[in-house]
Amino acid sequence: MTTLAEPTAFTPSATRWHQRPYVRAIGVYLFIRVFSIALLALFATRTGQPLIGRLTAWDGQFYLDIADYGYFGTTRGLYDAAGNYAPYTPLAFFPAYPTLLRVLSPITLGSTVLAGLLVSTVAGCLAAAAIFRLAQRIDGRTRTGLLLVALWAGAPLAITQSMVFTEALFTAFAAWTLVGVVERRWLLAAACCLGAGLTRSTAAVLIAVVGVAAVIAFLRTRDRWKTMICAVLCPLGLLGWWVYVAIWTGSPTGWFDLEWDNWRTRFDGGREAAEFSWQKLASGSSVMETLTVFIVLGAAVLAVLLAKTLRPLSQWWPLAAYGSGIVVLVVGTAGLPTVKPRFLIPGFILLFPIARGLAARRPGTAVAATAAFVFLGCWFSAYSLTGWRYVI
Repeated sequence: MTTLAEPTAFTPSATRWHQRPYVRAIGVYLFIRVFSIALLALFATRTGQPLIGRLTAWDGQFYLDIADYGYFGTTRGLYDAAGNYAPYTPLAFFPAYPTLLRVLSPITLGSTVLAGLLVSTVAGCLAAAAIFRLAQRIDGRTRTGLLLVALWAGAPLAITQSMVFTEALFTAFAAWTLVGVVERRWLLAAACCLGAGLTRSTAAVLIAVVGVAAVIAFLRTRDRWKTMICAVLCPLGLLGWWVYVAIWTGSPTGWFDLEWDNWRTRFDGGREAAEFSWQKLASGSSVMETLTVFIVLGAAVLAVLLAKTLRPLSQWWPLAAYGSGIVVLVVGTAGLPTVKPRFLIPGFILLFPIARGLAARRPGTAVAATAAFVFLGCWFSAYSLTGWRYVI
């Protein structure tokens, strides 16, 4: 029978009891972020590149220009993957992140760069709190939650959580959406899922999970109006932006056309990923490209382990479905194959089997293994931004 967890009762004393672990989780997250940025700064100094330039590179320049000039005023030399620029190119980028930058820029004395770094930092902290909450709810141990936060914060290309990118913001929306689903807080799930849909297209996976969970709950519970509202609201952010782009471009598939024309990105069922993986594993022509293949393969393995780890699966299936859906979307989408490790960052729940396994080990073993993982992930991030530059 398909069920979802009952909501947690938060009494005043329970709230105070839970505050300290949340602070620890956010502290772990910020410590790793500081270490990652420090390592990036070292690499940037050695290669003669400004740190701020690395933290605002690539997509960050689009988000900053959209925040400063709007979607139809970004004309200062921004180009797509093919080196071209078209009037509608910025419409490929979703509005939530640049809108927040624009709104918060007065607080940062008009600097959208500082606003972007602030949004990413705060969003990352909110994401860490939700990730900790989910892990502790599943496993019942504070240690598991802290380890999951640490692994996510130090994963390969997790540096994007500290950049003018949408990884931190989307993960915050996604994690709190899943908190709402498993705790049957349907209005929370609806609001956060709507926000996720206005942040990036990966929300399609989240919307499917939330929609199915809401329909099941509607059929099985008496509190139906909240589940109905959730089912109706959760896709509106993503669909609303797609409709907006369709109107401006004059094409029902306007957003998808932009993705194909500018970045050669479309869903091909994994054909390009398979060809790319075979080529790199057979030739070994690039160490970094080979590493990206192993990262994606590792994510696929973790998706299988996640389904086996979350028991009873009838209770935690939304988490397993979200993690597996992220992997399917990343593997099945063609275009810029070396960027796939970055697209896996919002799939934080994939790391839960590792966190749970480490939590069962001696504290020293768990800390050492996590520290090694974090160091390698931070190195991968720093080198990708300063030495290779094709993986972001």
